[in-house]
Amino acid sequence: MAGTNTASQFSSDIENYIADETLPLARRQLVAYQFGDPAELPKGRGTSYTATRYQRLPLPYAPLSEGVPPVGETMTIQQVTAVAQQWGDKVTITDVAEMTIKHPLFKKATELVGLQLSETLERNTFNALMAGTQVNYVNSRGSRGALATGDVLDTNTVLRTVGALQTLGAPRFMGDEMTDTKIAAEAGGARASDSPRGMPHYCGICHTLVVADWSQNSTVILARSYSDLNRLYNYEIGEWGGTRWCASNMVPFWTGYAQVNGTAGTSGSLATNATYYIIVTGNDTQNQYESYVAAVSNAISVTGPNGSISVTLPTTTGYTYNVYVGTTTSPNQLGLSASGPTSGPLMGQATQMAAGATVVITGLGNTQVPPAAPTSGLTVYPNFLIGRGAYAQVVLDNVKFTYLKDADKSDPLNQLRVVGWKSFYGTLLSNVQFFARIEATSAYTSTFG
Repeated sequence: MAGTNTASQFSSDIENYIADETLPLARRQLVAYQFGDPAELPKGRGTSYTATRYQRLPLPYAPLSEGVPPVGETMTIQQVTAVAQQWGDKVTITDVAEMTIKHPLFKKATELVGLQLSETLERNTFNALMAGTQVNYVNSRGSRGALATGDVLDTNTVLRTVGALQTLGAPRFMGDEMTDTKIAAEAGGARASDSPRGMPHYCGICHTLVVADWSQNSTVILARSYSDLNRLYNYEIGEWGGTRWCASNMVPFWTGYAQVNGTAGTSGSLATNATYYIIVTGNDTQNQYESYVAAVSNAISVTGPNGSISVTLPTTTGYTYNVYVGTTTSPNQLGLSASGPTSGPLMGQATQMAAGATVVITGLGNTQVPPAAPTSGLTVYPNFLIGRGAYAQVVLDNVKFTYLKDADKSDPLNQLRVVGWKSFYGTLLSNVQFFARIEATSAYTSTFG
């Protein structure tokens, strides 16, 4: 009897199928960059942009005496400065890859660097806003580390923050720039703010998980039922309490972890007979936010000449790790380590190190303050309330894309194609009193990712 022919016998003759269309990428909600005022730094004037404001004169204390002129007031100025930096990246493709791969690699590289550009500008804006000095914590907690489970974004804290901004005189969008700030009550008045879409307001930005907390608040639910149709901004979720809120999954956050301790050694240049403390943090490998924050270590006594500290980094994947070192429980310097980058501005610093690695800290590096740690196991989200004129995007050189497909002296056989971008800009905090952040936890956590 003849044998039975099965498909497995002919597997080498099967032509694998690959779909013509590529799968979509996860979406990013980009909202922070749009609220910055545009500003231009002329070429040939360095990289620093300085803005000046003249301070108000104090009001007179008493009426004039007849025939006696007042003493007069001294005019004072206040200045803020931003430094423009050049950012950029590239993708390099070989000619062989371009000829042999099904999907058009050069076209796909162009799409990907475009996404990378916009997301970089958004990420950098959030990092700049974290330098703001006005912070409220939900339920009037005193610090990030004092926040507890259940301290979610609430209407009381939002109203407290809005009231503080209004007390400081932070200008609102769609209003406050005119001397006559009256708003006509009747429809069809002379002001754009007669429309609900043009009412003066602050802008809020919150993480998408915080949106879930906010959406469960009964007061907010009622207000949004009336305002949900009037959208002004990208990814706006509604209006409440004089603020228009936008959601973004690029808002940074911090998760607290247990302390990581180190062991003293004698293979570096740390001071002899000193007590050191370390803090280990981790940057996520996609957005590079420093979101993994361990508690400060126990005291590490370094003795003998050529002191050092050996640290075994956490094994949690998806992060690269940094080690901060200092002689107090608030270390404010990166360590030095041969395990850090071997080139670039952070060469030799204890940063961008692999999960699970054992690294040796041999000295004190760049001054840099780690983010404050939440309670271990808790994630804290910043929520931003922004007034008009709070910050600006200072551009020295507009975004430029580069598409290199031709042979040159460095690539005489035209074996490489390069797609890249660069931009020279910086975010100027025009007035730190015109914005604030509210730090909160969330009742919702991402159980997948």
